[in-house]
Amino acid sequence: MSRQIRVAIIGAGPAGMLLAHILHQRDISVLVLEKQSRAYIESRIRAGVLEPGTVKLLDELDVSQRLHTEGLIHQGVNIRSENGTSRIDLAKLTNGLSVTVYGQQEVMKDLLAAADQRGIEVVYEAQDIQVSGLDKQRVSVSWSQQDIQEQIEAEFLAGCDGAHGLTRSLASGTKALEFSDTGAWLGILANVAPIDDELIYGQHENGFVLASMRSPTRSRYYIQCAPGTVVDEWPDERLWDEICLRLGRDLAGGLERGPALEKSVTPLRGLVTEPMQSGRLFLAGDAAHIVPPTGAKGLNLAAADVSTLAGALTEHYVSGSEVGLRNYSKSALRRVWRAQRFSWWFTRLTHKLTDQGTYQSRLHAVELEHLLESETQQRVFAEHYVGLY
Repeated sequence: MSRQIRVAIIGAGPAGMLLAHILHQRDISVLVLEKQSRAYIESRIRAGVLEPGTVKLLDELDVSQRLHTEGLIHQGVNIRSENGTSRIDLAKLTNGLSVTVYGQQEVMKDLLAAADQRGIEVVYEAQDIQVSGLDKQRVSVSWSQQDIQEQIEAEFLAGCDGAHGLTRSLASGTKALEFSDTGAWLGILANVAPIDDELIYGQHENGFVLASMRSPTRSRYYIQCAPGTVVDEWPDERLWDEICLRLGRDLAGGLERGPALEKSVTPLRGLVTEPMQSGRLFLAGDAAHIVPPTGAKGLNLAAADVSTLAGALTEHYVSGSEVGLRNYSKSALRRVWRAQRFSWWFTRLTHKLTDQGTYQSRLHAVELEHLLESETQQRVFAEHYVGLY
């Protein structure tokens, strides 16, 4: 007879591990299956801006000690246009709220280390994962590891394995709503001091530029690039030169250069799966939606998804009610679509997009100018940036 648990989770990224910790804290048995190695997960470079709600969740799970020691509190962001650099005071406009810069790979190290300490079962390098019975009372999940076949039965399945993972393909009765521009981001990570204490989002005739950081000694820069850009065609010096050009002479003088630790290309893409559930399968994080990186919403949406899902599962196991489970998708999608709107709005204000003619470019330029001059518009921006929606 197969071993039985309450919730099987496929994917040990932020969504999967946050959900595992919440459920474990509430005495709901879980098992996490991950096809990649632990070293791969802990080294994967991703987002680094955490909303207050995400930090609060990490606090509640008691996995935020290192975050509070090493994370960088940002009370504002800078936006650079042809008229110079303007700062939007997030804390002033949101009654003291701020964001925390702390790399996703560091979040993952904290979550996985705590899972070891708490006895949360995570199976790494699980191959040939098979799922059946999503329309039945129990879901059968099997996999192989080092040529050994294993199987469990779960009451529910959480799909947290990303946009290209298995679980999206298992969700029958869903549809993928997708939009993509033909642009992308080319990013470089280097052990150099940040150019500023806070992020700088820049607009330039060559395209968007972002100056960000992961620590006081490690910086992350991005430039908008063409689709299909090959990283090898951008040696370090060429990329640094382009970053300096787009930041402008006054800022570039303070930029420190160094050898790349990592370079990558990220497409500008939006994807939402509706509904985010199918039978006993519930999608969360990138398995359910992708946002363009401009708004820094990916990891934060994953945290919001699993908070909602964990609440629904807890309600079910405490009272027997399935109201929360039935309404999971509706509840999660409300936030997802607001994040999509904000991310694409901010992207269009700061990027050169291929579907954007001269008329639209002028409109976006005026709108950006209005944002930088109007405290009312900045308050709306700040509320979305810190996650008040």
